[in-house]
Amino acid sequence: MRRPGGHDRSAPTGALCVLAASVLWGTTGTAATFAPGVGPLAIGAAAMGLGGLLQALLAAPRIARDTARLRDQRGTVLLGAVSVAVYPLAFYSSMRLAGVAVGTVVSIGTAPLASALIERVVDGRRLTGHWTLAASLGLLGTVLLCAAEAARSARTSHGTGQSSVAATLAGVGLGLVAAVTYALYSWAAHRLITRQLPSRTAMGAVFGLGGLLLLPVLPATGAPFLDSWSNAAVGAYMALVPMFGGYVLFGWGLAHVHASTATTLSLLEPAVAAVLAVLIVGERLPVAGWTGVALVIACLAVLTAPAPRLRRRPEAGTTGPREASGAAAPGSTDGRTAGDSRRPSSPPPGPSVPVPHAPAHAVDRPPGPPPAAAS
Repeated sequence: MRRPGGHDRSAPTGALCVLAASVLWGTTGTAATFAPGVGPLAIGAAAMGLGGLLQALLAAPRIARDTARLRDQRGTVLLGAVSVAVYPLAFYSSMRLAGVAVGTVVSIGTAPLASALIERVVDGRRLTGHWTLAASLGLLGTVLLCAAEAARSARTSHGTGQSSVAATLAGVGLGLVAAVTYALYSWAAHRLITRQLPSRTAMGAVFGLGGLLLLPVLPATGAPFLDSWSNAAVGAYMALVPMFGGYVLFGWGLAHVHASTATTLSLLEPAVAAVLAVLIVGERLPVAGWTGVALVIACLAVLTAPAPRLRRRPEAGTTGPREASGAAAPGSTDGRTAGDSRRPSSPPPGPSVPVPHAPAHAVDRPPGPPPAAAS
């Protein structure tokens, strides 16, 4: 596998995996409305806890094989696992207090900024103009979605007064906690993958341990799941589809794109949540909300479009392509023309320099053709 970054030709595959995961995650808020008697802590524990344990079960043979390497990265694994345990409790509580749209928008919409800050401080990675433009469009779109939902809540909560405002503010605060923890476990999983661990091992270890941390919450809060078949169906759906299936896709995506890119692509989730809230739950989305959805889509279009590459200009006094005499093209030392991918028939003159080779390692990828040659 190639490390995410640069001009990795497998990045579109990773982006599609993250987008598919975001569509699945966007259904969680709407699904939770079909179990109104189940509290947010129980929803979060069932969804992320059981989903994480399923990931660990799927990856158990690989985790056992890579135990020594995971032990070497135990700090990163533990950070990711704690973040996995905190995230669903904060996220679903945020949606319950501030509404599906606001909770989703704040939790997911601010995660790219938190992720970019983590990569900048810890990894020293500079942000590109391409990412900045996409993140700006996405953030503006999520702000418009949030404002539209806040206005709708204000119109429908005249009798609740200050309690409604306090609940919304508390929901926004928990949404920010969810955003930071989402960015942290995305960064942790990405870091493990780039340190030669297969994506299934990394995701299984982080989410499996996080699921174990969530297990004590489920017996204390999950009794309402047994009250009706609809509640039980919601719990099973949340664990199997958006959490287990979604995070398998997300792990594949993190094998090919940076965590900041993945969290920015997941801005599709609040847009999906808002549209489903309109189509299924019956909420109304004003013009500002639809404008926000359009901006999120524009953000995704910018982020998934290939970045323009600058062509190197020939130096003064040099010729263009190789002529019949066999002269090398500008910038070439082996007699090839610019852009010629053929190997030279003989080594170039001068001292030879050993070329380092990246260590090979196994990474799980979704079905399809293997990634192109490493960049």
